[in-house]
Amino acid sequence: MASARPNVVVIMADDLGYGDLSCMGSEFRTPHLDRLAASGVRLSTWYSNAPVCSPSRASLLTGRYPHRTGVTHILGGARGAVPGLTPGVETIAGALREQLGYRTAHVGKWHLGTDAGARPDRHGFDHWFGFTAGCFDYYSHLFYYDDKLNPVHDLWENDHEVYRNGEYATDLFTDEAVRIIRDWGSDGPFCLYLGYNAPHYPMHAPAEYLDRFRDLPPDRRIMAAMVSCMDDGIGRILDELDRQGITDDTCVFFMSDNGPSPESRNWMDGREDAYYGGSAGIFRGHKFSLYEGGIRVPAMISWPGRLAGGRVVDAPLAAMDVYPTLLRLAGADPDRYGCDGTDIWPVLTGEQDGIDRPIFWRHHVNAAVREGDWKLVREKDAETLHNLADDPSEQRDVSADKPAVAEELRNVLRDWESGIPD
Repeated sequence: MASARPNVVVIMADDLGYGDLSCMGSEFRTPHLDRLAASGVRLSTWYSNAPVCSPSRASLLTGRYPHRTGVTHILGGARGAVPGLTPGVETIAGALREQLGYRTAHVGKWHLGTDAGARPDRHGFDHWFGFTAGCFDYYSHLFYYDDKLNPVHDLWENDHEVYRNGEYATDLFTDEAVRIIRDWGSDGPFCLYLGYNAPHYPMHAPAEYLDRFRDLPPDRRIMAAMVSCMDDGIGRILDELDRQGITDDTCVFFMSDNGPSPESRNWMDGREDAYYGGSAGIFRGHKFSLYEGGIRVPAMISWPGRLAGGRVVDAPLAAMDVYPTLLRLAGADPDRYGCDGTDIWPVLTGEQDGIDRPIFWRHHVNAAVREGDWKLVREKDAETLHNLADDPSEQRDVSADKPAVAEELRNVLRDWESGIPD
């Protein structure tokens, strides 16, 4: 019998494309994420709420659209006091702690502000171990993109700087997550948010993982190695849940923050051409884009004690839905926090086909809306209309053929954007 109040483990990958897991059709081998998907529900039409990391993470943790979290763009680096989440906007960890007494921990990438009032312990986490910026060197834990001549060390435990030079970050974060599960597993419900920085640049991987993919071209090889190490880490986490006898009492959710990065800095060798180590599968676009490749990401949820495994849900759902769903499952009240997301548990169990609502995105001046099978995209001063049932790759603009649909979505999007502060 599963506990009425599940442990919650939320895992977010970084710049992982829709086509970068074997259960999503990749040539990469990701047996542990495949195992997680098989034990629960794979979400084939899952959306990030932003095509870049900071606002995407803000929406996942708060259940709100980015503009209602105070984080609408990629936040600055590790140097200086960078504001982040708006004070008083409660994270899922804070809500579970406040209402139900959960123990809460954050491990890995934060990227939601470095200011004293923006760090994880100010937003509902009892314990945190990780880094504050958008990326860092996987071995030295230095952030060097603001000023390469004066890099900043960025590894912390509860506001105390810690030094683990030479240890691979993905393994460090897995080790800490496993320790928390081992130490907390028998002490009542806990909430663990694990933000892997893999496979975000810089493209670093241990030799043993590179050796697994000798036959792949260089860009795909390093990506596969980084994803494989993360996958092994998730396997260790699932194994620890088994060892503690709490698998049936634990809800595990996994997603990527946005689509794969095309940034030339991934190469680390001065090349200026785009990087294509990650794959968005059949979808158009990538990180930064509001086409499907930038915002449609791999995702899955497993709770063996309550949720039948081996299913695929095709309904369009979004990261902001995790917050109200998990809070209701635990017995907390998400309505106290002004969520934009929806409790999607009936969709996950198959009691309901989907959620009747539009989903919106805004990134700088670009914007998009999806309602049903229709999606309107405004990007780089061009507006296109797509029927995703007929054209999931968004190759055909049908706005000239369906002007009434385009106008309706344009008005819906305009009304939503009118509530976004300049």
